[in-house]
Amino acid sequence: MAIQKEPGQKGVNWSNIAVGAIMNMVTTLGQPLEVLKTQMAANRSQSMWQACKTVWSRGGVVGFYQGLIPWAWIEASTKGGVLMFTASEVETASLAMGVNPAFAGLLGGMTGGVAQAYATMGFTTCMKTAEITRQKTAAAGVKPPSTWALFAEIYRKEGLAGVNKGVNAVAVRQCTNWGSRMGFARLAESSIRKIRGKSNEEKLGAMDKILASSIGGALATWNQPIEVIRVEMQSMSKNAASVNRPAKLTIWSTFSYIYKENGIKGLYRGVTPRIGLGVWQTVCMVSLADYVKAWVKGQ
Repeated sequence: MAIQKEPGQKGVNWSNIAVGAIMNMVTTLGQPLEVLKTQMAANRSQSMWQACKTVWSRGGVVGFYQGLIPWAWIEASTKGGVLMFTASEVETASLAMGVNPAFAGLLGGMTGGVAQAYATMGFTTCMKTAEITRQKTAAAGVKPPSTWALFAEIYRKEGLAGVNKGVNAVAVRQCTNWGSRMGFARLAESSIRKIRGKSNEEKLGAMDKILASSIGGALATWNQPIEVIRVEMQSMSKNAASVNRPAKLTIWSTFSYIYKENGIKGLYRGVTPRIGLGVWQTVCMVSLADYVKAWVKGQ
């Protein structure tokens, strides 16, 4: 059983880099959900309403777009191209070898996720999280440093390791994120075809593809503990000064710290806004991207 092959997915298509970059820029419209998710993961005692009030106190509506410029835009425009190109090529090669479409999507997403994490996402994700979680209240009349000044300070103190803090957790998150999103989305597409009695060669309607991507995006949030660990490793919130927090954070030591401090619930803080964000990103990068790739190929 094979998924419907879109024209833009046949062979090596360098245009997928541009398509991925453009479509991932579109996903940044979900920045308010990103900010809310990060706020809750970094401040695990807050309810969603408390997190909303905290974010609002940082500039009203503007507070929900912290970290968007320049870090989220730099991240989106680079990681999207890497993800789309790598995932499309791996998925196409897997299908050509007779691999099940859901597993092909899983392989493509996992490979693309790891590639984007190490190629482009280390410092941008770290800086985006730092920008969202750092203290911005002026102390004793001193204006908080700009985002570029913050970057320079971290780089001066800790070098490349500092601005790439938590990159291994990012890689695990992206691997499981996009592997799950694409795998579940392709599995949902196959199931929808079967329910509607459509063959593999028949195109699914736009709403069917969006439904499949929504299912993939929602189910992929099973890895929320990895996201909470990643946020904690990169956080600059006042909680980061806790005496119980390990001086040197690894994925395992961070997991242990969060579990001791907040239990299982702490590892799933922020999962609700992340479900919304995951659905939006998967619809953009799987369903809508399929149409854009086909259109670009046609041109």
